[in-house]
Amino acid sequence: MRFGKSVLAGAVLAVMMIGGSVCQAAPGDPWIMKPVEKLGRGIANVAFGPLELLMKGWDVTQEQGGIAGVTYGPLKGVCYVIAREVVGVVDIVTFPFPLPNCPDDPAGFGAGYGPIMRPAYVVDIKHNAFNFVYDENSIVSQSY
Repeated sequence: MRFGKSVLAGAVLAVMMIGGSVCQAAPGDPWIMKPVEKLGRGIANVAFGPLELLMKGWDVTQEQGGIAGVTYGPLKGVCYVIAREVVGVVDIVTFPFPLPNCPDDPAGFGAGYGPIMRPAYVVDIKHNAFNFVYDENSIVSQSY
């Protein structure tokens, strides 16, 4: 019975925190999308953070060649895995609140729901190693 009350109290607290952050949303923005996007980004970074081992090896290979990609790439990947996991946990824990120095616009300043590290996700269009993300030339993303 105590556990159920604790879960209910936690759910009420989470709804209240999201409600507080909703009041800070810009008039044109959907009222809950920024905190939810931050929560989703945190979950994705925790879940897919280990892909940084592959991604950094691929990035280093593209920039400096195969020998550097085999030796320096995995070492760089381990550092980025740790950073990505920590940033993901911070995003999950603080999703209802805007953080300082995290603007939504990369060139902006101030507090916001933007990503702590860039790129915001492990795999994005610019880092499309192994065709993990579809680009605009794929059949799937074409509109008819």
